[in-house]
Amino acid sequence: MCEECGCECDCGDECTCDGSCDCCSDEEFVGMPRLNEPAPAFEAVTTHGELRLADFEGRWLILFSHPADFTPVCTTEFVAFAEIYPELQARNVDLLGLSIDSVYAHIAWVRNIEANFQIKIPFPIIADLDMNVAMLYGMIMPGASKTETVRAVFIIDPKGILRAMIYYPLSAGRNTQEILRLIDALQVNDKHQVATPANWKPGDKVILPAPKTQEGAEQRAAEGLECVDWYLCKKAL
Repeated sequence: MCEECGCECDCGDECTCDGSCDCCSDEEFVGMPRLNEPAPAFEAVTTHGELRLADFEGRWLILFSHPADFTPVCTTEFVAFAEIYPELQARNVDLLGLSIDSVYAHIAWVRNIEANFQIKIPFPIIADLDMNVAMLYGMIMPGASKTETVRAVFIIDPKGILRAMIYYPLSAGRNTQEILRLIDALQVNDKHQVATPANWKPGDKVILPAPKTQEGAEQRAAEGLECVDWYLCKKAL
């Protein structure tokens, strides 16, 4: 075993942990899921007991990772996620946190946040000590850390399909309002079969799919929509 990274290798004293030997190659950390494909299934210990991805079927799920418990940026993020939790629930969305910490550390940290910020953390947190879920979802970026997850966000729809991913570095806290906006956009896309423009927010006009034929383009111009040109037309919902 390598004393530096803890990997099960046979390199002995020759192990450099710099990626030059096969056993410590960064390839072991690469496992990026793909959009619009089934999200990787998992079963994990959490602060709310054992949970599986299948337990969230029929609801949207935001799975997010944080580097470590009892750290300042992560603490502000958990407060922010707790603040939007009622809005997420109203949208049929659940939250599930994760870090490579023990369930006891999670429990102690949650209690600390609730005591110091007078806000309850109502969602479960995965204790991913074996890094199983982190590896499945590509949450570990060796260039940032081989023992901590980056700030990753995965939005999974009620059918278990991965619909969106956002990655943040260790040093930058997430904007939870943008995550809410993205949920709103995805749900509007699904309900109305439309797209949303840059900086869209609920109540703004949406974009219609561009026509795929010359005849369709000519018809679109005559539909009385707000069009910049035949391929870019908006309407109110």
